[in-house]
Amino acid sequence: MVKHLGKDEDLLSLISKDLWVVDFYADWCGPCQMLAPILEKVDFINVMKVNVDEFPEIAQKYGVMSIPTLVFFKDGEEKTKEIGFRSLEELKEIVKII
Repeated sequence: MVKHLGKDEDLLSLISKDLWVVDFYADWCGPCQMLAPILEKVDFINVMKVNVDEFPEIAQKYGVMSIPTLVFFKDGEEKTKEIGFRSLEELKEIVKII
């Protein structure tokens, strides 16, 4: 299930348990729009979407310079970062190594 970070929510507390991928995106970003339906199909990791236009300080904290950027977390700890579009198969392979 895909969750969108809300204005009054704390990202770290939401992703503090289990496996998460945080999708840093923007509504105007073409590759982000291509990635969105793939993330909707993901059932093997929790998905949190963070709009970089709404939360620039969070994007900066995680060193997001290009979008889409996918940051993978396990129990709140950053494990790896992927920049650009990824297929469902690629996402499955990334999760296997976390």
